[in-house]
Amino acid sequence: MNKLIKIDRNVTVQQALDFVEGPDCGGVVVFSGNVRNVTKDKKVTKLFFECYEPMALLEMEKIADHTIEKMGVKRIAILHIVGEKQPGEVVVVIAVAAPHRAAAFDACEYAIDTLKETVPIWKKEYFEDGEVWVAAHP
Repeated sequence: MNKLIKIDRNVTVQQALDFVEGPDCGGVVVFSGNVRNVTKDKKVTKLFFECYEPMALLEMEKIADHTIEKMGVKRIAILHIVGEKQPGEVVVVIAVAAPHRAAAFDACEYAIDTLKETVPIWKKEYFEDGEVWVAAHP
């Protein structure tokens, strides 16, 4: 198995690292997206994520397949949360392992950028004075 795709209420960087690391890869790159405590000068109290899971998983699979088939990646983990998270908590993790670092960096950047563009996950930001749905994903 060379890909780990997961949507859950809790994901960790360690889960992703444990899956991708191995002696066949000299380059391991991890991106962790966390909840910020301020957006546009407003204090963020929490975020809420929801998704259309069947389509989200399918799109995440496509991203993983592309990185493996076209970008020289041996293993990839793409993990995203649903539900509520507080400032500082992890919401998305991308981990990529490749024989060389350049491919790992390129694939990790491709994966997070494509996830944000194509995966149907929606984010609601809560502030001290209200909340707003953010078009962070389709």
